[in-house]
Amino acid sequence: MSRRVLITGARAAAALDLARDFAAAGWEAHLADCVPARMASWSRAPARVHRYPAPRYQSAAFRERIVELVETLGIDLVVPTCEEVFHLAAPAVQGLLEARLFASPLSTLRRLHDKLAFARHCAAFGLPVPVSRPIDSARELAGFAATSRDWVFKPRFGRFGDSTRVAPGPEELIAITPGPDAPWMAQQRIIGEETCFYAVAHRGELVAFAAYGSEWRLQGGASYAFDPLTSQRERRLRDIAARLARSAEIHGQFACDVMFDTAGSPFLLECNPRATSGVHLLVGAGHLAPAMADGVPAPGAPPSAACYLGPAMLLLGLPRALRDAKARQWWRCLASGHDAISRPGDRRPFLGALVDAAAFTLAGFKRSISTNAATTHDLEWNGEELP
Repeated sequence: MSRRVLITGARAAAALDLARDFAAAGWEAHLADCVPARMASWSRAPARVHRYPAPRYQSAAFRERIVELVETLGIDLVVPTCEEVFHLAAPAVQGLLEARLFASPLSTLRRLHDKLAFARHCAAFGLPVPVSRPIDSARELAGFAATSRDWVFKPRFGRFGDSTRVAPGPEELIAITPGPDAPWMAQQRIIGEETCFYAVAHRGELVAFAAYGSEWRLQGGASYAFDPLTSQRERRLRDIAARLARSAEIHGQFACDVMFDTAGSPFLLECNPRATSGVHLLVGAGHLAPAMADGVPAPGAPPSAACYLGPAMLLLGLPRALRDAKARQWWRCLASGHDAISRPGDRRPFLGALVDAAAFTLAGFKRSISTNAATTHDLEWNGEELP
């Protein structure tokens, strides 16, 4: 009988690609989310896409539904992909799922998710991070007024870079409103080239890794095309990821934004203790499934082919390419890489992703928030206590 995995956060392209990888490894892959997630439900990869209540707003019902799915489906492994990981790692849920949950305890996730706590952890273990300072009040913020151009200001709990202020002037600085319930931080500005890595750790040991850069990004910084690093930089980041996994005793997926300064030195900017788009560079051959389930290291050679999110390259990349006279670069990316959403024999997810994007745009409009914010509002976690 096939082993069974429940991959939560089915709205994410990473969840769909993980389902494909588990299926390639002989697993029966189930996905779940609190939104329709048509990209996943229209795919051939998952055995089924299930629904659960929104973890942020219906925590008790969410817990009950997760336990019900695990028990009725006979799930061997639960793999979170989005910020529902925090709700699954809460004591009340983790205690029920036990070893089946592929995620660290909430205390560890908090240390990684809180940007200031992450910087302090890295500094304590000799990992390279920019100088970072807390900002919990307007008075502390005012102390940076004379040197604000040398700093990057961001919420300690945030996503997509929507609120980040890079080297702001006085007018932008006074618009920041830190407080006890909305703590901010200042981080020394590093000028250079931004890259990212995605990693998988099993009981503190690095078992899968991919580092990449991108020329195609949203304004907030999120990428939708991914070029693997194959140089010395990839090896340096792999070593840093292994040291981070060991020092924080990470069990699960984690990803970091990294800035290489003009001298070529890397600095860890922040960490996402969940799946990110780097997963697309590692899936397909069924290597991630045994890495996550059993700690079997995935092949160490860095991926050679780029990949991209097809709907985003069409809706966002093409207009930008035409506006900035980068049509040739845009076409080269499409021709040399592959779409992480639409695959041979499984093309309908492309259309599903377009429908999902329209739904999130509409949801954002109704709530007077950005489309990015709408994609996470029902599952995000900003450090509050969880039962």
